[in-house]
Amino acid sequence: MITTRFAPSPTGRLHVGNIRTALHNWMLARQAGGRFILRIDDTDAERSREDYVDAIRADLTWLGLSWDAEERQSARLDRYEAAFAALRAGGLIYPCYESAQELEVKRKIALGRGLPPIYDRAALKLTDAERAAKEAEGTPAHWRFMLDHAEPIQWDDGIRGPQKFDAAQLSDPVIRRADGSWLYMMPSAVDDIDMGVTQVLRGEDHVSNTAVQIQIFTALFAAGFAAGESAAKALPAFAHEALLVGREGKLSKRLGSLGCDAFRERGIEPEAIIALLARLGTSQPVEPIADRAALVASFDLATFGRAPAKFDEEDLERINAGIVHQLPFVAVADRLPDGMDAAGWHAIRPNLAHIGEAADWWRLVTGPIVQPAFSADDKAFLAEAGRLLAWGDNPWGALTTALKEATGRKGKGLFLPLRQALTGMDHGPDMGELLPLIGEEEARARLDQAAA
Repeated sequence: MITTRFAPSPTGRLHVGNIRTALHNWMLARQAGGRFILRIDDTDAERSREDYVDAIRADLTWLGLSWDAEERQSARLDRYEAAFAALRAGGLIYPCYESAQELEVKRKIALGRGLPPIYDRAALKLTDAERAAKEAEGTPAHWRFMLDHAEPIQWDDGIRGPQKFDAAQLSDPVIRRADGSWLYMMPSAVDDIDMGVTQVLRGEDHVSNTAVQIQIFTALFAAGFAAGESAAKALPAFAHEALLVGREGKLSKRLGSLGCDAFRERGIEPEAIIALLARLGTSQPVEPIADRAALVASFDLATFGRAPAKFDEEDLERINAGIVHQLPFVAVADRLPDGMDAAGWHAIRPNLAHIGEAADWWRLVTGPIVQPAFSADDKAFLAEAGRLLAWGDNPWGALTTALKEATGRKGKGLFLPLRQALTGMDHGPDMGELLPLIGEEEARARLDQAAA
């Protein structure tokens, strides 16, 4: 069974980049009839907050991205201890005693010599006596996973194609801090194994992480760690999508502040966000597709490009308007002004960019309206309109036909004064739909007022 996961850290709110990753993993799972796991990566106890966990759940729910299971890393510390023990027993984990400052000095020296800033494995050269001395001094150890420099790292990426890394050009990753807390690399691999994750779809900033994690996966499999019935027995398939950039072509700080709260405040519909992010960065057209099943069915990693995906807020607004124009009355009834029925929604909907604008347009029906000043000729014309107004199945069509025959007016000269008299505006909803909503009595009153 295809199993994907979305693994946010609850150290802040979801932003548009996070949402895109969650959506694509959700679509990948739903397309295959598989499982989508929400995994809260909350091993950073100092920065993780429960209100952020609640916010993540609420945002995904608002977007309609339901999950089949939820896991929390903070409840799985025993599994990380077991993995650590297995890797240590295999001689694949070693203690290091350098401070952050010492490591930074080493990094700068390497860069100054034109060398890659990778860890020099100095800790492996320490004798037992030197390690004992460090510990006696109270120098805390952090722990690194020892990469196999003789084993090339390669995989066929679902988006980027064949990937190959030389392990000797990568730093042995720190997997455990000196205070005993866990870093990302090993727990993520442990979770993917235990949860049977088959597809890892994430941003291209994780490509080098994947190279390192492949060796961690391999070591855990070799150590017999994946013993559970539901545990993965092979590497997941990896795919790395291009990151989002702003309209200007640069990484935008604003993208990091655009989350569900910001979208809701602007009146953006969740379906508009889904429609945009589903295809952003692919060769498929970005269109206001409200049918989520159609989007899921068309999802294809082969259509993803390598170029940065440009997030344009104007595109989002365009998509949102297109989505609003498709929404049925039942989907929005509880968000509309009092008195607006299905006919009212159908009449006003084409003029909306956001549902919150419905109240402004509905006042054209309920009033009061402010009419412009009319010329003497237009007043005479509107007086004639009041006399010729006849109510039936199509009062607007009947009125304009009669007025055309009686006055000879046509085009703008015919329609504009009528619209202005009946709505106070020179543009707006289709009058054929709007006039019946205004009603005969009110329509006559407005025409009489305009003619006075």
